[in-house]
Amino acid sequence: MAALRNLITDVAGVRVGHAADPHVASGVTAVVFDAPVVGSVDVRGGGPGTRETALLDPAQTVEGIDAIALSGGSAFGLDAASGVQAWLAEQGRGFVVRSARVPIVPGAILFDLLSGGDKNWGRYPPYRDLGYEAASKASPDFALGSHGAGLGATTVNLKGGVGSASAVRDGFTVGALAVVNAAGSVTVGHGACFWAAPFERDGEFGGRGFPVTLPAGALEPQTKGAPRESTTLAVVATDAALTKAQAKRFAIMAQTGLARAIHPVHTPLDGDIVFAIATGRKALPDPVLALTALGAVAADCLARAVARGVYEATALPFADALPSWRDSFAAET
Repeated sequence: MAALRNLITDVAGVRVGHAADPHVASGVTAVVFDAPVVGSVDVRGGGPGTRETALLDPAQTVEGIDAIALSGGSAFGLDAASGVQAWLAEQGRGFVVRSARVPIVPGAILFDLLSGGDKNWGRYPPYRDLGYEAASKASPDFALGSHGAGLGATTVNLKGGVGSASAVRDGFTVGALAVVNAAGSVTVGHGACFWAAPFERDGEFGGRGFPVTLPAGALEPQTKGAPRESTTLAVVATDAALTKAQAKRFAIMAQTGLARAIHPVHTPLDGDIVFAIATGRKALPDPVLALTALGAVAADCLARAVARGVYEATALPFADALPSWRDSFAAET
């Protein structure tokens, strides 16, 4: 088995691409699949913005999806999926209806309209073109931090961004990707430690560990305070063969990772969403116990991905921009 990158692309057949406009301070991340995959979704945030998520319900007809588009720009960013779809159409991809092919691209957006940058983009927002570019750049290797959909992402106290992590369990590979734009905090109180610290591997987000005692006020909820200014977008993937119903349970279990990494989470202020996909390359030995194990690993990976997204982020070059974790804590011993 190839060495792990600690990225969602350790799941064979999954690629990720970014595109962003620094002037606008926003961007798109495309998760592209080499072949159609089984997918489902679980939405826990109170203010989601989505496209094509209804077809991911286990009762719906379409069984395979070709990509997932994650975008900044709030509702304007829903155009990103059209750009990803256009690139896939050029590759001859899509759901076959007699002589027609329709690429299936669910998507979700986060709110970054107040993070800085010039959002006066004219008649049409840039997200369709950014979606096309992100899909065209999809690769097994991709950057973490302030890239793609994570360029304008923030948390209540620190710059947010794109994070990813992976693990292998019983011969199955599981990976997670998160675009962290949470209403709450990913760090404990005002310190450098991450809520996800108990799940960290190999110092992937600084190796600070968890505080021996919680700082005063650490459990007091701190949020951005305004509705619809947040959202953490996530994708979890596995090479197991899952039905849509099993993928739904996989997504539900993975949501636990957001709860381990963000405080508070799933609020009325967020649009938190987890997509789950299965490439179907390996059969499950048991439909219940094996799925349970995969879901537990997915939750761990997602918690780690959230922390990595903030750890790897860089501050935007604008007045009053939130500092990055490294700006705030990297110099501490």
